[in-house]
Amino acid sequence: MASSGSSSDSPGGASSPLPGQHNKEKQKEKSRVSRTSLILWHSHQNDAAAVRKLLEEDQTLVHARDYDSRTPLHVASLHGWIDVAKCLIEFGADVNAQDRWKNTVKSNLSLSLHYVAWQPLADAEGAKKYGMTELLKSYGGSCYGQNGSHFEPKPVPPPLPNKCDWEIDPSELDFSNSNIIGKGSFGEILKAGWRGTPVAVKRILPSLSDDRLVIQDFRHEVNLLVKLRHPNIVQFLGAVTERKPLMLITEYLRGGDLHQYLKSKGALSPSTSINFALDIARGMAYLHNEPNVIIHRDLKPRNVLLVNSSADHLKVGDFGLSKLIRVQNSHDVYKMTGETGSYRYMAPEVFKHRKYDKKVDVFSFAMILYEMLEGDPPLSNYEPYEAAKYVAEGHRPAFRSKSYTPELRELTEQCWSADMNRRPPFLEILKRLEKIKENLPSDHHWSIFTG
Repeated sequence: MASSGSSSDSPGGASSPLPGQHNKEKQKEKSRVSRTSLILWHSHQNDAAAVRKLLEEDQTLVHARDYDSRTPLHVASLHGWIDVAKCLIEFGADVNAQDRWKNTVKSNLSLSLHYVAWQPLADAEGAKKYGMTELLKSYGGSCYGQNGSHFEPKPVPPPLPNKCDWEIDPSELDFSNSNIIGKGSFGEILKAGWRGTPVAVKRILPSLSDDRLVIQDFRHEVNLLVKLRHPNIVQFLGAVTERKPLMLITEYLRGGDLHQYLKSKGALSPSTSINFALDIARGMAYLHNEPNVIIHRDLKPRNVLLVNSSADHLKVGDFGLSKLIRVQNSHDVYKMTGETGSYRYMAPEVFKHRKYDKKVDVFSFAMILYEMLEGDPPLSNYEPYEAAKYVAEGHRPAFRSKSYTPELRELTEQCWSADMNRRPPFLEILKRLEKIKENLPSDHHWSIFTG
C-alpha cells in the first residue's frame, strides 16, 4: 500500500522520527510488500521449499494477505497442495482465517449452489480436495455457520435478485468526484467510488451499447475476469451487464501505468527492471497455466499497472483482447490469426496473419523488458505499424544500454526469437530472472526501494 508520507507522533508528544529512520521504515515496508507477493505466488505454484525459505526469513509472512484478504493457506487449500499447507501450519498459519468475501462466493461458476467459502476448509471442500479437507480438520479447521466440523454447501440468495454474485447495482457507483483515467474506441475508464472504495470503471459509450459485437466483446472480457485471482493480475470486482451503460469494475491502482512511469523516469536500473519483469512474468505465468490458457494478446506498458506511486508492485490488466483457450496438447498452435494487439509490441507471426500460440505474449514481454532497460520504446524512430513490419522482416531493436548482463541479453533475445518454439515459457523466464537477480552486485539489490 502506498505510504502517506507523514510520520506519526510518538507517545508523550515525542518528536517525529528522523528522515533517515523514516526512510528505513519505508524501505522495510516496501520490501515486505514484495515478499507478500512471493509467498502467495509460491503457495499457488506448490513450491513448499520456497515457501519454507521465505517463512524461515520472516515467519510473519504466514499471515500475508492479498487484495481479497486471502492468506497463503487459502491459496494452498483451494489447489490441494498438502506439503505447502503443512509447511504453513507448521509456521503458525490460522486454519480458520477469513478472507474479505463475507457474503457468498462460488467455488465454480457453473454450480447452481453458492458456497459460503471464506475459510481455507471451505475452499478445500468446495474444490473437492479431500486430502486437504482432512488435514485442515485435524488442525481444527471449520467453516462459517456450521455445527461441528462438517461443511454443508447450502443455497444462499445472490446479492441482487436473479443475478450472479458479481452483478453490481449501478446506483452503488459514485461518480460525483470521478475523473477520466483512460479512453478507448469503445468507451472510457473512470476513477469512481464503490461502497466507499476507489475503483476503476470501464464504461461503454451509450452510442455503442446496442452494438452486438461490442456487447459480445464486453461479455467476453467479463467472463474472463471473473475466473482470475492472482497478486499480479488486476482484480475484478464486478460488472453492470443488465442495464446501460455497460460497465466493468476493477480495483483502482494509484500508481498509473508502466508507460507513463517509463516516460517520466527513463531507463530503469537492472535491479528495478528485473523486479518489474518478475511481477509481469508471475502474472503471465498464471494466465498461461494449462489446460485453460489465457493469451493476453495486447501485453504492453499501458496494460501493466503500478499498485501505488512507490512502484513496488505491478499487475497485468486490460483483457479486452485476451483469448481463453482449452489446450489439449502442450504443443497446440491455436487457430487464431489477424493483427490483434498493439503494433510496436506485436509478435511477427501475428503481423503476418499466421497461426500463433501463447508465445506471442512472451515476445511482447521481451519488448517491454527492452524498453525498461533502454528507456525508450522499441524502435522508437519508427511509427508503430512500420516498427511491426520491420520486426516481421527479421529485424530487432539494437542493444545500446550498458545495463544488460550477458544473461539478461540472452534471455531477451530468446524471448523475441522469430521462432516461437524457441521462446521460453513464463515459468522458465521466472527462474532465469531470479537467478540473474541473485547474481547482480549486492549494492544494486532492491534499489527500487531506495528512491
